[in-house]
Amino acid sequence: MSTVTTNERSDASRSTRSEASADIAQLRKGRKSGRKVRIAGGKAVLVVLLLGFTLFPAFWMLSSAFDAQAGAGGQQILPREWSLSNFEYVLTEGGFDVFLRNSAIVAVVTVLASALLALLASVAVARFRFKFRTAMLLMILIVQMVPLEALVIPLFVQVRDLQLLNTLLGLMVVYVALSLPFGIWMLRGFVAAVPVELEEAAYIDGASWGRMFRSVLLPLVMPGLVATSVFSFITAWNEFIFAMTLLGGATENYTVAIGLKQFFGEHSNEWGYIMAASTIITIPVMIFFVIVQRRLSSGLVAGAVKG
Repeated sequence: MSTVTTNERSDASRSTRSEASADIAQLRKGRKSGRKVRIAGGKAVLVVLLLGFTLFPAFWMLSSAFDAQAGAGGQQILPREWSLSNFEYVLTEGGFDVFLRNSAIVAVVTVLASALLALLASVAVARFRFKFRTAMLLMILIVQMVPLEALVIPLFVQVRDLQLLNTLLGLMVVYVALSLPFGIWMLRGFVAAVPVELEEAAYIDGASWGRMFRSVLLPLVMPGLVATSVFSFITAWNEFIFAMTLLGGATENYTVAIGLKQFFGEHSNEWGYIMAASTIITIPVMIFFVIVQRRLSSGLVAGAVKG
């Protein structure tokens, strides 16, 4: 009888301990689950705050651009009166149609010229061994460290001596010169990462250098070419200091960066026109990024694989 009672007590004790262990495990699991929920919630709040901080200026720009009364009575989050009048004024009386044409010409020529010259130069420094090659690469690197403001006067003097002041050609020459160091340095890594055996195999198959360049090398370095083209495009489209310095006396050759300045007054600013013009300036950049974004992500990091 006592043996049976003892066994029952042992079973009850073990059952109680098992239930207590299960409760503790469930409690720990609940705590871990609650901690994960709090962490996920904190991350979500942080992401929302960062998105709001990043996107609010763009929203404010669009809201003011479509507000017919953006300059009266202070700014509001939503337009008082939705209208396209700011865009109409900017594109007609503001002369932004001419500025857009000038900027498009300068940007396209700068991108094409800098991409071609940078690609050929990068092939030269990556594939051939010649005297002062290392010194030239070092000079390219040093040029990138010089502030652009320090180059304004020397480049102005050179453009003046070439009699290219107040011309789009002079501005394009300067932009190409500013884009080349970065383009050469970045494309050099892409060219160096292409195995020489691929080029030699093309030569064995009877391809000329031009055919090898078009069919073998160019497709492999295209992501880097896209990345450098983006840099050149942004430089040519948004740059202000050199454009103002070299085109200061030729209103008909103004780019969008200089054209935007006319809406800033000495005592007041035309915020509706400024935001409408800023929206117009932003659209071509967004279109360009949409076109090249597939190759851009790989191009920004792939050039550092080998050098």
